[in-house]
Amino acid sequence: MLEQILARTQELVAMYGLNVIAAVAILLLGRWAAQIVRKLIHNIMARTKVDITLISFVTSLSYVAMMAFVILAALGKLGIQTTSFIAVLGAAGLAVGLALQGSLSNFAAGVLMIVFKPFKVGDFIEAGGASGSVQKIEIFTTTLKTPDNKIIIIPNSKVGAGNIVNYTLEPTRLVDIQTAFNYKDDFARIESLLRQILDGDQRILKTPAPAIGIAKFTETSVTVAVQPWVKTEDYGAVTGHILKKIKELFDSGRLSLPLAAQPVEPEPPTFPSSHP
Repeated sequence: MLEQILARTQELVAMYGLNVIAAVAILLLGRWAAQIVRKLIHNIMARTKVDITLISFVTSLSYVAMMAFVILAALGKLGIQTTSFIAVLGAAGLAVGLALQGSLSNFAAGVLMIVFKPFKVGDFIEAGGASGSVQKIEIFTTTLKTPDNKIIIIPNSKVGAGNIVNYTLEPTRLVDIQTAFNYKDDFARIESLLRQILDGDQRILKTPAPAIGIAKFTETSVTVAVQPWVKTEDYGAVTGHILKKIKELFDSGRLSLPLAAQPVEPEPPTFPSSHP
């Protein structure tokens, strides 16, 4: 009996021993190759200054995909039919994809934003129906902080689906203030007073030169546009300063407020005289 067991064992070892050794070699070499490829992908993405979140996700995903391929190859070497495994994995992947359709959409939008960088952390943007300073850009969501210190978490699919307005991407911004003046005030005098306000603020850039001009006429006033260029970080402070100085001109009486529109009294209806 023992001799039969030993003979059977020798037969099995002779039949499957090389395949087992080959399968183990495939696993070991495949794992080593997957680690090298993962490190290579990490180094390439790091040199191109890709976001660390995306680097971590892509390297992990690539490693898992390569290891799945290595395991299937090892199982095939042992004589195990892998066709059914591949079919099951494909069906499971399709089911997961349908179940996580919204999440995958957010993921795709997040990857595009991380790669193309329409904005970065610290920028003040308007996107996805909200506006605020960017706090975090993640694979599935973007986090904004509003000026009144509220946190807004927006799915990346909503951010990427519409227009993105980045208020702080450029180093300079144009201040555009339009205010109404009385027709009786001479425009040359208005322009001179406004020019003094602009010249007195060192934060206003000399190039491009500030512009002052008539924007439109109404029945009761003339609208004048004041358009200086400033550094982006000075935009809010300079806008408030100019508005304050213009109000002081009105308060001091140096400029006249526009007259309110006077209602026009309708004339009484006239009827043809009747003759007896």
